[in-house]
Amino acid sequence: MNDKHYQERPDAELMRQWRHELHQNPEIGFELPRTSAMVAKLLEGWGYEVTKGLAETGVVGRMSFGDPAKGPVIGMRADMDALPITEATGLPYASTTPGAMHACGHDGHTAMLLGGAELMARRAAAGELVGNGTVVLIFQPAEEVGGSDSGAQRMIKEGLFEKFPCDAVFGIHNGPTEEEGHMHFRPGAFMCSSDTVTLRFKGSASHGATPHLARDAALAMSATVLALHSIVSRNLNPLDTGILSIGKLSSGTVFNVIPGEAELVLAVRALRPEVAARIHERIAEVTHAQAAAYGCTAEIETDYGYPSVFNDPAVTNLAIATARRLFGEEVVEPEAEPVTASEDFAFYGLSRPSAFFILGNGVSGHRDGKPIGHVSVHNPHYDFNDKILPLGAEYWAGLAEDAFQQGALK
Repeated sequence: MNDKHYQERPDAELMRQWRHELHQNPEIGFELPRTSAMVAKLLEGWGYEVTKGLAETGVVGRMSFGDPAKGPVIGMRADMDALPITEATGLPYASTTPGAMHACGHDGHTAMLLGGAELMARRAAAGELVGNGTVVLIFQPAEEVGGSDSGAQRMIKEGLFEKFPCDAVFGIHNGPTEEEGHMHFRPGAFMCSSDTVTLRFKGSASHGATPHLARDAALAMSATVLALHSIVSRNLNPLDTGILSIGKLSSGTVFNVIPGEAELVLAVRALRPEVAARIHERIAEVTHAQAAAYGCTAEIETDYGYPSVFNDPAVTNLAIATARRLFGEEVVEPEAEPVTASEDFAFYGLSRPSAFFILGNGVSGHRDGKPIGHVSVHNPHYDFNDKILPLGAEYWAGLAEDAFQQGALK
């Protein structure tokens, strides 16, 4: 970190306590009563105007600094929900809820934004947070639900930006395989969209001894599997990011009956909307053609999930400048590689200029209470690194200060 010091610093121990409490008591989806109550109580104690109940358990904290009419309104988002995973870290603060675990670091994201909120309030009281503007702290449920009804979507539909107009929205996600404390940014397309496609094949069943009387849905499905895998390799520009993964195949119930029905479930990801559209177009063409070739028909059901995360260049450049000022050039990557995972933060970007970026988590895996190196998120051995909590809190407070002093978002 550079030599710019404040009297008021992030309270690392307090954030660690919050994070461990959240980790021990994970909640899933929209059902986050304990988590949201904790967040609301802390924000109210620091003097934030608190609104509860958006998207069932979402919490929004608002505070203005200086002359708010002269500065921007900036949104800062943290996701709060856990995953339906049984924890296997062996840590003393491991989940006490069977079948639920903070395996993606949302406990850390929440604790960091709470730490930033507490730090901004203290600095303002001490006359150290100089500038004009307003922060809107968005604590969101149900990021992990996927599909077409996530926490971000519902908060926006229920009037988030009508109640709290924001000039820009920012979000941080931990990077489980990235070096501790390093920050990764990318203007433009940063994370992939994620859609689910279900293909249902219908033919007619027959005994295995009379295959000529069947219209084999399993055969049509199998041929479609092979044909689908030609889409990315033969229908997309090699420089475009597009992914088609087949995650589920099902057909038949017994060994000696040729099935009359079969089903495939696919995951489609793309960095740009036009690439996703091309994949979906070819899925339909390939599926219907293969089904017809084997005397079957096909139905296609598509759940358009999260769009791609697009980082507004001007807003992202402000975020990069804050990271460089606080932590130094050597730990900031301003042109990081795109990420093929998806995030419902993308919906904020459809409504407001936004920037989403990654803070390196360092060693993330634990077994029997001991580190085992890097593991991915959504892994039963994953844990958020407490050492980056004060970095995140410092960053949130510094970002507000830079936006307020520069008026860069107005």
